[in-house]
Amino acid sequence: MIAWSNENGPWAEPVSSPRLKWLRTHVAWPPVTVSLWDDTPSPPKSPKPPSSLTHKLPVITDSLQEPPVNMDSYHKPDEKTLQGLKDIANKLRINSIKATCASNSGHPSSCCSAAELMSVLFFHTMRYKAKDPRNACNDRFVMSKGHAAPILYAAWAEAGYVKEADLLNLRKLDCELEGHPTPKLAFVDVATGSLGQGLGAACGMAYTGKHFDKSSYRVYCLLGDGECSEGAVWEAMAFASHYGLDNLVAILDVNRLGQSEAAPLKHDTTAFQERCKAFGWNTYVVDGHDVEELCKALWHAERFKGKPTAIVAKTFKGKGLKGIEDQENWHGKPVPKDRVDALLADLQAQIQAPNKQIQAELPNEDAAPVDNTPIQLPTAPEYKLGDKISTRKAYGVALKRMGDSSKRVVALDGDTKNSTFSEIFKKAHPERYIECFIAEQNMVSVAIGCATRDRTVAFASTFAAFFSRAYDQIRMAAISQSNVNLVGSHCGVSIGEDGPSQMALEDLAMFRAIPTCTVFYPSDGVSTERAVELAANTKGICFIRTSRPDTAVLYEAGEKFEIGKARVVRQSDSDKVTVIGAGVTLHEALAAHDQLAKEGVNIRVIDPFTIKPLDAETIVASARATGGRVITVEDHYKEGGLGEAVLAAVGEEPGIIVQRLAVDRVPQSGKPQELLDLFGISAKCIVAAVRRTFAN
Repeated sequence: MIAWSNENGPWAEPVSSPRLKWLRTHVAWPPVTVSLWDDTPSPPKSPKPPSSLTHKLPVITDSLQEPPVNMDSYHKPDEKTLQGLKDIANKLRINSIKATCASNSGHPSSCCSAAELMSVLFFHTMRYKAKDPRNACNDRFVMSKGHAAPILYAAWAEAGYVKEADLLNLRKLDCELEGHPTPKLAFVDVATGSLGQGLGAACGMAYTGKHFDKSSYRVYCLLGDGECSEGAVWEAMAFASHYGLDNLVAILDVNRLGQSEAAPLKHDTTAFQERCKAFGWNTYVVDGHDVEELCKALWHAERFKGKPTAIVAKTFKGKGLKGIEDQENWHGKPVPKDRVDALLADLQAQIQAPNKQIQAELPNEDAAPVDNTPIQLPTAPEYKLGDKISTRKAYGVALKRMGDSSKRVVALDGDTKNSTFSEIFKKAHPERYIECFIAEQNMVSVAIGCATRDRTVAFASTFAAFFSRAYDQIRMAAISQSNVNLVGSHCGVSIGEDGPSQMALEDLAMFRAIPTCTVFYPSDGVSTERAVELAANTKGICFIRTSRPDTAVLYEAGEKFEIGKARVVRQSDSDKVTVIGAGVTLHEALAAHDQLAKEGVNIRVIDPFTIKPLDAETIVASARATGGRVITVEDHYKEGGLGEAVLAAVGEEPGIIVQRLAVDRVPQSGKPQELLDLFGISAKCIVAAVRRTFAN
């Protein structure tokens, strides 16, 4: 049967009816999201359909819309399999309760709402090698509602990868089964727990599978209903439908209750359904505790082409736990000790075949093995000393050249490709470019997903200021052990007339605070190309800070650069002060050097190349050689930038004084040179600072 409804009411009729055949021919199809059931043995009672073929239907004009799959072709699992899935669901509940009781913390009620969802996914739908969770061919699973981690661990215990006894070590210091999933575990691709981020990462995995790996593996993401208040979820929804990611399934665990009160939509599955449909998803509404409905919906999802599928599953928080099910104030609380035995006994009594095991189907062997061969620029940079080029454009050139060297290199951008110059890569390698539009949170999540299992080397670019919007995603990328490369352009007041909303002045502080992050700040075309090359081969997050103004090439094409190694650009035996600048301010420091040299004052000029790690050894040695006098100059706020990095490097060294020149207030529009002067970071301001050093 197929059912739908609109303002004239609901009705249902057989898929094979002449009326529906006419509708398929003359009306955009399907008119709305369908409900699923077989014609046999007996469908739900059907409301009487309207007699007229002119009954008004909503029209769907999406060019990706496909005719519906044949509902009659669904092959129902046998009764033993269905009972086995029910039994596994209760086993997962039992182990989630035991684990959270052992740790005296966790979220068993959130686990229990998802028990049937996890059972059907892991033991009926997904294809994977249980003993090899990171296998490139495996289906992917993202637990976006990361607080339900215990049931994920329980599922992998049921699959035979995790020892059941280890579940009792949940959340302990010496156990990798943490409170929320992290990739310390081989079966976790991305860390979750900061809600709303899992679907974006799943989009990156699905895009990679469909367009880069060209593999049959599928991606499943389990979301909570509460996290669907996060805007990042809907950024991901829009992305997935735009790219027709029909290898992606989002399962919404609509259990009604949030952490402190009911979720906004409670059990209004129709509202979730309509929202998903409005974002261009094929959508099914199911009873999330009915394993047969879940099997059927997931079966149809696998066969639906042209769109991602959302399964809106009505569930109950704490399902199966008498006195706790669908009750408020049980979020994040283990079952009380005086009730646990009775609840476990009740669940155990519902298991009919406790020793029956269901093995996951193996995946198709159609994804290439991981290739971690180092990626190098095909030739040395082609710039000559004195050539003028902005580092943002040099980034685009370098990225294109890295793409020439390796098909693993992919680029993402947030509709700024003509400013970040990632468009150079797109023109050369359009099949490996992902336009993420103005949705920076999702762009970062997609990049993280693309980089999982080392399937790609991903570079994502936008204005550096806009990465602040995605800071939580970046923070979670570090927990995910992600090897993702983020490139921010339009840094500082040197961008000029666009004004402060476009000026990145906090980005160095942001990225320096990320534990696994390498922060590059190249100052010319050659060092930018080498920064891109190094980032492509560096573990962890890499941030490359690029600038808008054209600046002179400072280095020979054959110069070698290393992470954590500064370059002393100007020096003499009579240097009086060490000046450290980066990007635009390095060129201002060089101009100050030349002006002071005419006055008979020599200064040492250092290009740090990386702000994290910073070359403390070179800086300390130079400071000692210049009487302990150091000036830092940066197109960034004072807090958290180059100056503070240098202070940290020399902080335990006696006799070294650091004077910091930086943007000290919210800036404004103006010409670049005017703003450098106004905020005290231009060549003339450096000259004045050097003079003040001697005056003091």
